[in-house]
Amino acid sequence: MRVVILGGGESGVGTALLAIEKGYDAFVSDYGIIQEKYKEVLIHHHIDWEEQQHTEAKILNADVVVKSPGIPDKAPIVKKIVAEGIKVISEIEFAYPFNDALSVAITGSNGKTTTTMLTYHVLHRGGLNVGLGGNIGQSYAEQVKVDPAKCYVLELSSFQLDGIETYRPHIAVITNISPDHLDRYDYKYENYIASKFRITMNQTEEDYLIYDYDDVEIQKWLSEHEVKAHKLPFSIKHKLEEGAYVEDDKIIVNMSDEKFVLPIKEVALEGMHNLKNVMAATTIAQLKRIRKNVIRESLSDFQGVEHRLEKVLKLENVQYINDSKATNVNATFFALESMKTPTVWIVGGVDKGNDYDELMPLVREKVKAIVCLGIDNQKIKAAYEKVVDDLVEVQSMHDAVVQAKALAEGGDTVLLSPACASFDLFTSYEDRGRQFKEEVMKL
Repeated sequence: MRVVILGGGESGVGTALLAIEKGYDAFVSDYGIIQEKYKEVLIHHHIDWEEQQHTEAKILNADVVVKSPGIPDKAPIVKKIVAEGIKVISEIEFAYPFNDALSVAITGSNGKTTTTMLTYHVLHRGGLNVGLGGNIGQSYAEQVKVDPAKCYVLELSSFQLDGIETYRPHIAVITNISPDHLDRYDYKYENYIASKFRITMNQTEEDYLIYDYDDVEIQKWLSEHEVKAHKLPFSIKHKLEEGAYVEDDKIIVNMSDEKFVLPIKEVALEGMHNLKNVMAATTIAQLKRIRKNVIRESLSDFQGVEHRLEKVLKLENVQYINDSKATNVNATFFALESMKTPTVWIVGGVDKGNDYDELMPLVREKVKAIVCLGIDNQKIKAAYEKVVDDLVEVQSMHDAVVQAKALAEGGDTVLLSPACASFDLFTSYEDRGRQFKEEVMKL
């Protein structure tokens, strides 16, 4: 069997390592430049590879193609592969048959990284043989090669879910759904929503789907489609017969045979959106029979995710917060909602078709000044320049932090929560967040 892997990053190289372990003839092809650390791995394992090109003669003779989630279906080479009738799948689909334990899979427009890391934290503390992968950390395929017996907690993007056929998680989570990546879905919201729900398409009555009961789009989809999995909702608005909800400043998780109660004040993560992430993770922990005292301890000492409402430094009584991972309006909504002091907001980047009116009530209530960080700030200026007293434009993180410091007073918060992709001025949201932290530390 010949497997061709498109993309020579963490996912692609991990897939190649698993493939040769299982006796496949593997070839890695990347249209860009492969990082040196990955080249060394490929060379060490005698895996054939190429970069800065896609050689059709070496690709179109594949039995199966494993595509990096970052490569769109509209890419010319992918179209040619499909036209040849060759199956195109994701790393998740390729590695799944070699994983002896059924996994936990978490998707959603926002909150999936926090929920995934929190779930892993609780299950690991609870003594389970558990791994962490998918859209985060080390390649799932490479980890399966090393330890196929682990239960893996996987963060899955819609792009990864698009490439599954048989993958079946025992526990699936949909944290929420809001418009994102619509350029990859023909600008049709319903296509993006359908992609998210692929997470449950192979589940059976023995499996579980945990989801946000308050999310209008999730409820609408569930009312129109059959799901075989046992449904366990969570809500901050409604008391539920079964599932997780909030009552009297407590999180309550009601399962068929037991109840778990946790005072909200014991949860380390702040913000209403994080309560939902906590409810999802706690429901998983209950299903996995983690002891209640371990769950409590894990939720009280979890440090959160880098670049997601990350407190960087308090300087001259001004709190600097890095929320660079907020690459869409919905994520920034949660960030602004959690602000308790007057806020200098650093926003901007590559617009994904954002509707900034959704943030207007929060901007009026919470934001005292805006620093636009991007090459093209016209939409943001048009939306907010008459709403805040001060709005400035910058095109470097150094200038953004300097301007924010000048605009902030003691007792204020400086919040980097861009609501946009990072690729105009930065290589990634991680690069953007790291630069922010570095510039704050220089103040």
